[in-house]
Amino acid sequence: MRACSEFARKFTLIASLIAVALLLAASPSAAGDASGVLRWGGDSEGGFPYMFPNPSNPDELIGFEVDIVNELADYMGRKPEYVNNAWDNLIPGLERGLYDIAINGLEVTPEHEEAVNFSIPYYKTFLQLATRRENLDITDLESCRGKIVGTLKESYAQMVLEELGDVEVRTYIVEANTYEDLANGRLDAALFDSPIAIYSAGFNPDIKFVGPPIGEITYAIAATKENRELLSEVNEAIVYLRDSGKLREIYDRWNLWSPVMAEEFNDFSPRKVEMTRYDEWAESHRPELTISARLKRYMSFLPAFGWAALVTMKVSIVAMLIAIVLGLVLAITRVFAPKWIGLLATGFVEFMRGTPVLIQLFFIFYGLPNIGIKLSPFWAGAIGLGLNYAAYEAEIYRSGLFAISSTQWEAALALGMTRWQAMREVTLPQAIRVVIPPITNDFISLLKDSSLVSIITMVDLTKAYGQLAAAYYDYFGPGIMVALIYLIIGLPFVKFSRYTERRLAEQDKDGKKGVGRNFYRTSTRWR
Repeated sequence: MRACSEFARKFTLIASLIAVALLLAASPSAAGDASGVLRWGGDSEGGFPYMFPNPSNPDELIGFEVDIVNELADYMGRKPEYVNNAWDNLIPGLERGLYDIAINGLEVTPEHEEAVNFSIPYYKTFLQLATRRENLDITDLESCRGKIVGTLKESYAQMVLEELGDVEVRTYIVEANTYEDLANGRLDAALFDSPIAIYSAGFNPDIKFVGPPIGEITYAIAATKENRELLSEVNEAIVYLRDSGKLREIYDRWNLWSPVMAEEFNDFSPRKVEMTRYDEWAESHRPELTISARLKRYMSFLPAFGWAALVTMKVSIVAMLIAIVLGLVLAITRVFAPKWIGLLATGFVEFMRGTPVLIQLFFIFYGLPNIGIKLSPFWAGAIGLGLNYAAYEAEIYRSGLFAISSTQWEAALALGMTRWQAMREVTLPQAIRVVIPPITNDFISLLKDSSLVSIITMVDLTKAYGQLAAAYYDYFGPGIMVALIYLIIGLPFVKFSRYTERRLAEQDKDGKKGVGRNFYRTSTRWR
């Protein structure tokens, strides 16, 4: 019993030290002068040609909108600072204050204009319909009736398809996944903005473009309703880039100049510069990539995966420490506290277990700022996962406490111990040994669930996988790499669990040899 108690104290001490170290590491540094910084939000997962990892250097973010932001910041005398966020959360993130402006093919629609203010347009385009090459049934938008069509979630294309009617619309967050499903026969057609179609499907021999241009789409930079001064600066910079010809050069390099843009800018002149960026993209996606070249590409992913794995580990460990401590408090409260307090703990447990963790993360990160509680992405993710898993930990601890024979509790009280002493010295140490295996299992589950923090701007291991896989149309090799990394991360905790179980079993054997002496010492300690 003393061995169990000693282990409990060591376990608590180690957990506390780890928690302090991680809290210090995770604490945001003192904010400097942000007046010279232009924070901009976008989504680099499948974001070509807007913004995406450079196929030649995955650590570098490229795209025609990246070039535009760099030119804007240069004209405004600011340093651009990129903040990654899911495309459908860009406007909520803007309202949340995560960045100053949002730019990622944001369409000027009445719904968007109700939430934010837009700059003057920097690009105009149209929707392009695509289908499989052997498909002869779909020739235009009208022929999509009765078919399954994929498009981007919460986009103008989705609205067009819904207005068409009699279409099964399937929405996606990553554009490349849509065309992958189209090529594999899961969709009959795909409808996207022309730049997305050119880069996502233009190199796929199994897909063809059909029908005339559909609708008119205007891209502009979004800012909050209150930030009118910044929006005025952005408009001035866009006018300068347009009149100086810098915007035209960017579009030429990315092969995005079109008759629509020529009419918009009143510029019908020949190409100003070579389409170097488009040619680089085409070269990096040649189908005849050798095995050695593919392996070399995979090796270039390791630094990005390494940093993302650290983010995953940090948020998972902090969340698990929150879950362990809070779960223990909840379990003790339910078992030993007065009934009305126990009911409150029970209500918390049932609520957290009965609602999706994704909804909880959304509420903590985007909902709580409405009442003045603003948490950083790290702390929102760690606290959200920690609160959710605390409910499950509480049930594990409660079952561990009930696994200890009530006679031991009664014997401890008969020896003169208080209820707190009996719990601390007798019941709790033995319960910890019982619950170590399920706690380890819960941590491994939390490690995988940490992928959900990508919805609140954090680039974890799963998010990094999505970004790189979408950029190269390759989900196979990077998927194996990420699976192995998750396995390597979780394996030490499995080993630790087995070690502690074995160690406690050995200590119990040693303790039984002197049971009479140990019992006497225990019985006289609290007299």
